[in-house]
Amino acid sequence: MVRIAGIDLPRKKKINFGLTAIYGIGLPTANKILTDLNIDVNIRVNELNDNDVSKIRQLLEDSFQIEGDLRRIKSQSIKRLIEISCYRGRRHIQNLPVRGQRTRTNARTKRGSKKTVAKKKK
Repeated sequence: MVRIAGIDLPRKKKINFGLTAIYGIGLPTANKILTDLNIDVNIRVNELNDNDVSKIRQLLEDSFQIEGDLRRIKSQSIKRLIEISCYRGRRHIQNLPVRGQRTRTNARTKRGSKKTVAKKKK
């Protein structure tokens, strides 16, 4: 079992896709990490040796903000927006889209499922 930054990487996946299980690492970043460390992209997570795992772990600790640190930074920036009660902060409080999207239709993810209203009988 490969455990990096408190996350168990999926065993059967290729290493570049397995690294994306860590919060803050996407596919381009995972590929960049592997090319910097000269690790084959086609190798599976369970085929990694301990030396490669320690290299990846060391590189992530030194040069990337991942998992808990990144989540804390993100939540602090949202709290700051809410504290100063700017437009974006108020949108976060109201649980509405923050970046100017349309809300009359769409925005179902933020607004919740559609609520049907019964018609009145005449």
